[in-house]
Amino acid sequence: MMKKLMMKEICKALNGKLILEKHESYIERVSTDSRSAMGGDLFFPLIGENHDAHKFIPMAIDGGCRDFVVSDSKGIMEHPLKQQLNVILVEDTTKALQNLASYYLSTFNIKKIGVTGSTGKTTTKDMLFYICNEKYKTARNVGNFNNHIGLPLTILGFEEGTEVGILEMGMSEFGEINLLADIVRPDIGIITNIGTSHIENLGSREGILKAKLEITNFFNKNNVLVVNEINDLLIKQNTQGEYKRLSVGNNGKSDFIISDITDRGEEGIAFTVEHKLETQRFELTIPGRHNAINGTLAVAAAMELGITMKEAAKGLAKMELTDKRLNIKGKNGVKVIDDTYNASPDSMKAGIDVLMAAKGIRKIAILADMLEMGKESPKYHSEVGEYAANQKVDLLIAVGDYAKYIAEAAKSIMGEKKVIYYSDKEKLMSEIRTMIQLGDIILVKGSRGMAMDQVVKKIME
Repeated sequence: MMKKLMMKEICKALNGKLILEKHESYIERVSTDSRSAMGGDLFFPLIGENHDAHKFIPMAIDGGCRDFVVSDSKGIMEHPLKQQLNVILVEDTTKALQNLASYYLSTFNIKKIGVTGSTGKTTTKDMLFYICNEKYKTARNVGNFNNHIGLPLTILGFEEGTEVGILEMGMSEFGEINLLADIVRPDIGIITNIGTSHIENLGSREGILKAKLEITNFFNKNNVLVVNEINDLLIKQNTQGEYKRLSVGNNGKSDFIISDITDRGEEGIAFTVEHKLETQRFELTIPGRHNAINGTLAVAAAMELGITMKEAAKGLAKMELTDKRLNIKGKNGVKVIDDTYNASPDSMKAGIDVLMAAKGIRKIAILADMLEMGKESPKYHSEVGEYAANQKVDLLIAVGDYAKYIAEAAKSIMGEKKVIYYSDKEKLMSEIRTMIQLGDIILVKGSRGMAMDQVVKKIME
C-alpha cells in the first residue's frame, strides 16, 4: 500500500482545482479501473483512443470510491452523491497521473534504476530486484506495467520506506522513453541491447538506439549508464556522454568481463565475472547463456548502490522468472519451454540455444511470426530459420504468415522432412498431439499477438 497522501497535497502537486470537497481525506491507493475502485482509492478516469473512462465514474462511486481526479466535471457534478465526493479538476487525467507519480517519488529517499532494451529488460529488472532485495527494501514494476500508464501506477504502489526502485521502461516510438525518464529521473540507466523490436516504427536499429538513449536525457555527471557492449551498437562512441559509463562484455576492454559460461540446459547456467581485480562466480537457476549478460548488467548496477559481487551472487541464486519467459513445464514425459511472451530475432535465437542445451530425446522448435519487424521482416524470419537449422533441431514447426520465411530457409538446409509449415495456428493445434513423442522437449515461441500460449496449453492437456 502506498504512503498516505492528503487530497489537498495531491491537488497542489497536480496544479489542479478542488471543485468538490466533503472533508479532508487520505488516499491509500490509486486506481484507473472503475470495476475495482473502492473507498480510500483515488480514481483517475483516463481518456484513450477508443474510450473515455469518465463515463464509468458512477460505477466507481457505486463501489465506494469517493475521491476523483477528472478533466471533465459535467457528469460528476450532476451525480446525486456529489456532496460526499472530493474532486480535483485537471486539464488531462493521464498527464495528472504521471505528474502525481513524479511528485510521489520525490517524497522518498530512494535510488532509482531505469531498465530498457530490445530484449532482456524484464529479466534484468527481476535480477536486479533479487540482488537489491538482499540489502535494501526494493520495489519494481510487475508484468508489463512499463508504459506511460503502467509505470506511474507502479510508482504509486511503492510502500513507505522503499529504498530502491527498479523501473522497466518499454517503448515503441520516439519520445516514449523520454517521457518515462522525465517521470522517474533515474540515477542509473541500463540498456540491455539494441535489436529489431519495433523497427517498423523507428526506421532502423540506429533509430532504436537513439530512442533507447532517451533514458539518459536527464543525466548529469552523477548519473550512471550501464550497457552491454557485446551488442554491436552499444559501443563506447555511441553511448558515452556527460555521465559515468559502465560496460559489460567478454573481453578485456569492458569494465565487467564475462567468462567461463557453463550451460546446464534447463537447470540454468553458471558464469564468472571479473571487475577490476575481483573475480566472482555466479549461479543462475534460469536457463539461457544470454542470461549471463543480463545478470552481469544487474550486478554492475547493483555495485553502484554499494552491493558487493559476493552479495549480488547470493541474490541472483534466488532468482525466479516472471511471466512466460523461458518457463519450462513437464507433463506425460514431454517438456515444453514456454517462451511465448514476445519474440525478436535475438530472443528467438536465444530460445533455440536453450532448447539445444536442454535434456531431451528430440528437440522440437515451434516458432511463430515476429511482429512489427517492418520491411525487413522476411530477412529476419529467414535468419531465424537458418539459425534453427544450423543448430540442428530435430523438427521445426513454423506458424503464421511471416513464418513461411522461417520454414523456407530451414528447408534449404535441413530438407523437407524436418520442417512443417502452418499458415493457420488452429490447424497446428488440432494436429500437434499426433506429432509429439515421449522424451520430446519443445520450444514454443512467437510474438505476443500470435497467442502461442494456446499451443502450450494444447500440448500440456
